[in-house]
Amino acid sequence: MILLANGKVITRDPAGVGYLPDGGVVTDGGKIVEVGVTADLKAKYPAAEFVDADGGVIMPGLINAHTHIYSALARGLAINGNNPTNFYEVLDGTWWAIDRHLDLEATEASARALVIDCIKQGVTTIFDHHASFCQIPGSLMKIADVTQEYGMRASLCYEVSDRDGEEKSLQSVQENKDFIDYCESHPSDMLKAMFGGHALFTISDKTFDRMVSANNGRVGFHIHVSEGMNDVYDSLQNYGRRPVQRLQDHDILGPKTILGHCIHVNTAEMDIIKATDTMVVNNPESNMGNAVGISPILPMYKKGILLGMGTDAYTNDMLESVKVALSSQRHNACMPNVAWCEVTDMLFRNNAKIANRAFETPLGILRPGAAADVIVMDYKPYTPFSDANIDGHMLFGMTGRQCQTTMINGKILMRDRQLTEIDEESANARILESSKRLWGALNHCEY
Repeated sequence: MILLANGKVITRDPAGVGYLPDGGVVTDGGKIVEVGVTADLKAKYPAAEFVDADGGVIMPGLINAHTHIYSALARGLAINGNNPTNFYEVLDGTWWAIDRHLDLEATEASARALVIDCIKQGVTTIFDHHASFCQIPGSLMKIADVTQEYGMRASLCYEVSDRDGEEKSLQSVQENKDFIDYCESHPSDMLKAMFGGHALFTISDKTFDRMVSANNGRVGFHIHVSEGMNDVYDSLQNYGRRPVQRLQDHDILGPKTILGHCIHVNTAEMDIIKATDTMVVNNPESNMGNAVGISPILPMYKKGILLGMGTDAYTNDMLESVKVALSSQRHNACMPNVAWCEVTDMLFRNNAKIANRAFETPLGILRPGAAADVIVMDYKPYTPFSDANIDGHMLFGMTGRQCQTTMINGKILMRDRQLTEIDEESANARILESSKRLWGALNHCEY
């Protein structure tokens, strides 16, 4: 039993006490036992291990609803001759080039790098969308081994695509099926499966049929949709349908399916997404970096679509992502008074709703019975502070690197900015060797 207390508690619990100026949480067996005032909890649980928040902000762990482990080794990378001028060239010259060189060892190293970075920035749950066309079979289990070893809560899938030929496409379908089979035979609320797909312009109708058959209704799909105009052009020219309509034709949509990006969707497609209760995840910083456009968050929000937030692995700092989301939506609308509630809801409320469609234990909230996924932010406010204005403090006063303590499933993984279960120096040395090998293969040289 652990008592994490002596901090300002933000519960995100609409049915309970939202804020305690000097409080904490008691956890046991991976779940929260009680939330209350520090003095009361100390008196009631004298034998509990005490973890001092030292006046910081105690809050639910952050959730990243769309990321890519396969890109973790790209930090600082330049590929000779790669100077993309459009989105397809970004994909082909950078990301597809990387994943075509990722073997199982490099996939494992990528997973270690991303998970460590997430723990250090207060991210306790990830929805990953993996691609390693160099070596597909067994790649999801390599990632799962790392998330289980390091204690990260994760939903995993493999990116089905026809871009590298039918054999690779068939392998990617099988990889999803095998991992879904594994998760069904080894049930855990720390590890879940989805069925992944790349953008529609790289997936044929035949492959969609194979995906649906292999899944057999067991899990939701996690797929990129209308991130660039490539999807729209391809769907209209080759299938006579817009992308979301095409997904509906193949029974891909539904309450357990995540559509990543959804930048170039029209009103009719929004209506379909809403009618099927399908989830959408925005990745604002990546979208702007790739110059593909800004997702119509405000219209989708008005439709009542469940909108969440990811990073597309452009960053692992969810607070960085929400800041960009707010600025980009206001810039796009040419109005400085919009998007406040929409973007903060996406990260702090809707991501929890998305996660709770995949995981059984309540996430993103501090209350008895919820998952013991708790973080402490090193933040000493100099203006009034409570649950009434916490989102403003997080937008304009916090970054992910201010996370000082991270607990996932009741286990302290970082305490006072020191990883407790991971030898970071040793892990970084292994990751560095993998990245050198990858960079050397991409640039035909040694690092």
